[in-house]
Amino acid sequence: MSGVRRRSVLAAAGGTVAAGAVTGAGAGTAQAAEAGTGATAAAAAAAPGPGAAQGRYEREISALLRKMTVDEKLGQLQQLPWSWDTGPGGGGTEEATKAAREGRLGSVLSIYGGKSNNALQKIAVEETRLGIPLLYGFDIIHGMWTTFPIPLAQAASFDPQVAATDAEVSALEARSNGIHWTFAPMMDVTHEPRWGRIAEGNGEDPYLTSALAAAKVIAYQGTGKGAGHGRDLKAKDRIAACAKHFVAYGGAEGGRDYNTVIASESQLRNYYLPPFKAAIDAGCVTVMASFNTINGVPAHGNAHTLTEILKDEWDFDGFVVSDWTGVQELIPHGFAADGSEAARLGLNSGVDMEMTSTHLAVNGKKLLRGGKISEKRLDDAVRRILRVKYELGLFENPYVDEKAVIQEPTPAARKAARDTAARSMVLLKNEKKALPLAPTTKSVAVVGPFGDSPDLLGAWAFPFAAKEAPAVTVLAGVKAALPDARVTYALGVDADGKDTSKIPAAVGAAKGADVTVVVVGEASALSGEAAVRADISLPGGQEELIAAVAATGKPFVVVLVNGRPLTMGDWLAAAPAVLEAWHGGTETGNAVADILLGKVNPGGKLPVTFPRTAGQIPIYYNHESTGRPYNADNKYTSKYLDLPHGPEFAFGHGLSYTTFESGAPKLSRGSVSARALRGGDTVEVAVTLTNTGDREGDEVVQLYVHDRFAAIVQPVRKLRGFRRVTLAAGRSTTVRFQLGADDLGYWTNSEDGRFVIEPGDFDIYVGTSAEATAKAALKVT
Repeated sequence: MSGVRRRSVLAAAGGTVAAGAVTGAGAGTAQAAEAGTGATAAAAAAAPGPGAAQGRYEREISALLRKMTVDEKLGQLQQLPWSWDTGPGGGGTEEATKAAREGRLGSVLSIYGGKSNNALQKIAVEETRLGIPLLYGFDIIHGMWTTFPIPLAQAASFDPQVAATDAEVSALEARSNGIHWTFAPMMDVTHEPRWGRIAEGNGEDPYLTSALAAAKVIAYQGTGKGAGHGRDLKAKDRIAACAKHFVAYGGAEGGRDYNTVIASESQLRNYYLPPFKAAIDAGCVTVMASFNTINGVPAHGNAHTLTEILKDEWDFDGFVVSDWTGVQELIPHGFAADGSEAARLGLNSGVDMEMTSTHLAVNGKKLLRGGKISEKRLDDAVRRILRVKYELGLFENPYVDEKAVIQEPTPAARKAARDTAARSMVLLKNEKKALPLAPTTKSVAVVGPFGDSPDLLGAWAFPFAAKEAPAVTVLAGVKAALPDARVTYALGVDADGKDTSKIPAAVGAAKGADVTVVVVGEASALSGEAAVRADISLPGGQEELIAAVAATGKPFVVVLVNGRPLTMGDWLAAAPAVLEAWHGGTETGNAVADILLGKVNPGGKLPVTFPRTAGQIPIYYNHESTGRPYNADNKYTSKYLDLPHGPEFAFGHGLSYTTFESGAPKLSRGSVSARALRGGDTVEVAVTLTNTGDREGDEVVQLYVHDRFAAIVQPVRKLRGFRRVTLAAGRSTTVRFQLGADDLGYWTNSEDGRFVIEPGDFDIYVGTSAEATAKAALKVT
């Protein structure tokens, strides 16, 4: 690879800065990592990086490989699903049980619980020739029994420690239930709010996503204590992470799940790949291939991404798992003629484990005899899988302590869920200080389809959490926060907005209360996988409900619970205050009440642009400039005739109950040479932040870079640093960022991976959203 070697974004940004602190934040340079605050920076220093496991278990793995038959090797490449409500051999589990007993199974997904896991593991370990333990995986996306805010909401915290907290609690609960491996974090950057899986990722920015992905990987897997490595996968509170979906899944045309992606090499490397590189640098041991094609080549059959970039260029020593029937889907893609060809293309391109479909297990021996796959490649895939099993300690301790299984959220876990939910909420609008509500409020009406609904866990919640640990409703949260007030509830409309017959009752409740809290949004089922919406406004008659409450003339506020950006419509102008609460997890209702009553001062920021209408999509802050950029006075520039320019709410937007003022950025020097940057030199950017209000609060200082002239047109802005700061009223602090090679260069369209730093002029913006205007000039010579 020519040009500058890409460095990690492990401690790129994150944590909270106390009042008066001088922080190091920025682009993941060594200086930034040393100056970073909290667990994120500490974890970054201990992160193992790619290739860390090689050498520790290779002797044992080689000895085991020599004993294995071809059938047993192919078995390690097979993952089969499990039916939750039956034990080994019961309905829906026969295939997995039979394969385990024959030594032809490497992994099982969607199995949990000490008794079930131990029973199946005992078959694999004690009833087969080699006794190789099974690897158990599950979609623990944002919590197990304790459900945390959806990942999109976590990104709104602009605090990697929020993601880490989710991962730490999830890992403890999952590992106690015999789960070794989660299919998370998802790090698919996207410009598509119609896409349901935006809920599962961190929004539209690769830098923010990289920081959160690295923090979550480290928290899932531990930082370890052993020399030469940083993971601690044998620990009872750690699980293996999985970086998904590799790669460019978020670029699906029209936001339709599983759809086509067209992306240049430059776009791939500058936009879609950085979060995966950050995850690999953080030591992530598995990667999941994506459903989409990339420039006509399905990701499950893409040797360029899976092998040339991931395994060769990045030195990834873990294994690649297919997504559900991803190898099989090479056939309907029109890439493979049959199962045998799908197996050949998948394995040779870099897939190591096949989920659900069985083409490798069925066709592998014949392919090997015919020279269509090599023994070397087969052994490589098996070695990668066994390496993770050894790291997890499964050969030493394959069973789970059934007496130590966690079956419900602990008080500490609930507190963590409540704190992170509040930290992830974004105050979009607050006219005339409509919020916070006075603690002396005597009567509150809670209205709307989600006011007394526990459907607040969000997409990809653990399947049984809704029954065993349902979400605290907003109504319950408000009642608990105002024990002496009269709190009433009226549905108004149902969740899909079709039945508006109860709106008059909601209006009556609003007229009889001092203030009304209107809770509207999306059901959890409207986001997540296979949940694409062409219209991303509030469903049905929900807007009619808001209009009816507004028409009373009584004070009211709107709380949104949703899994994607929504278009607001006319109701936004009528609403005095709007709180974006997202699908906030187990403690949503209490966290919403904490914000509404001012116990917590909101400090979240939008990790994704909110469009005015669906017709603007895609709209995102880090776009390229056209040859005719927007000009209100010139018709022949890039704009819509029937819409105001720009989004409804910009990336990075978010209000507080206090006010902040950030000064102009100051650079440690006005110029730096490209050679110095390649050698690791940095430029410091400092900005003074002052809390000009009357109460303590959080602000997120954001740094953006614009390369004015380049051989490949660059984004008008790209985020290259952020820091969430807590300041008391009247206090000031200086926030410092380090800009290095990674921030001032870019990847070209060269397929062999060329990163360049060109001489030229840069604008360095610092402020509190992507619309920041304060800037300084930097010249690279």
